[in-house]
Amino acid sequence: MSGNNGGPWGGGNRGGGNRGGDGGNNGPRGGGQQIPEIEEIVKKGQEQLRVLMGGRGGTGGGNGGGAGGGFTKRGVLLGLAALTAAWAFASFYTVRPEERSVELLFGQYYATGNPGLNFAPWPVVSAEVVQVTTERVTEVGTGRSVLDSGLMLTRDEAVVDIEFQVVWNIADPARFLFNLADPSETVRASAESAMRDIIARTELSPILNRDRGAIAADLQENVQTLLDSYDSGINVVRVNFDKADPPEGVISAFRDVQTARQERDRLEREADAYANRVLAEARGQAAQLREESEGYRAQVVNTAQGEASRFISVYSEYVNAPEVTRKRMYLETMEQVLGDMNLTILDNVTGENGSGVLPYLPLNDLNRQRSAN
Repeated sequence: MSGNNGGPWGGGNRGGGNRGGDGGNNGPRGGGQQIPEIEEIVKKGQEQLRVLMGGRGGTGGGNGGGAGGGFTKRGVLLGLAALTAAWAFASFYTVRPEERSVELLFGQYYATGNPGLNFAPWPVVSAEVVQVTTERVTEVGTGRSVLDSGLMLTRDEAVVDIEFQVVWNIADPARFLFNLADPSETVRASAESAMRDIIARTELSPILNRDRGAIAADLQENVQTLLDSYDSGINVVRVNFDKADPPEGVISAFRDVQTARQERDRLEREADAYANRVLAEARGQAAQLREESEGYRAQVVNTAQGEASRFISVYSEYVNAPEVTRKRMYLETMEQVLGDMNLTILDNVTGENGSGVLPYLPLNDLNRQRSAN
């Protein structure tokens, strides 16, 4: 709107004060850029004023003197109409759908204009139109400047080269215009600070492999929170995580380290598998031994309880019939002692000649030898 500050009013003043043909022609051109229709209106108004104010001659002092008494009602109305048209041209403006306007009253924020035809009475109110839906891109880590370095330190003290883009637009044009001196630099500094904080809390392997999407989402949230704290009026649309690689100078050493870490992880997994297998076998053997010991304990206890019960029953019988019980116990004991022996006992045998020896034919031995043959 600043281009119209001197246009309509300056053109009218110069037109009213012209005293020659050349002065009238220079008036519109000195007033700034105008729409052709307005320029034609102003030119016609100047011509009418020149004729109606008594300017019958080309130039000269007599014409200037006669102009003072040659004003007519029609000439004044035409001049006012021209001035009104110029003022309206400077006051009405159009805002496209992707734009918003910020209206200033004596240099201070007054209102926000919506798409369509808007009115800001000049020179009291001026307006500045801002593209709000257009997506702007701020790149970080591209190395285009000394301060724009993508080298960042991870939690496990590794250096990684980060490159990403922050895509943003304007959510509040008034805050955007009045609170930020350099919006693009503010977005870049905020995004770099938030990314360094995230990388410092993350290990290197997830950054290079699987966690890029999560890091981008976390970064967008953190940058938006930081910009909102500045009351910037900026909306972060998305974050494009383009690059996360080791520095070029140590790429070979980094690959060796990665290979060593993978080998370490493989050995650790094999050791864990072996430990789990041995531990499972040991636990199984321990459970088996516990079961066997429980069985042996139950067997011994039951045997002892049975022997005790048998002894108690024998003792009861012994109390009732001592002689019979004593003989029975003697016979059972002799059966246990001599049961596995190959003996033949003859009781009360006198034999021939009273010698007490009786001839004995070992039939059992003969039967065993026959079976063996």
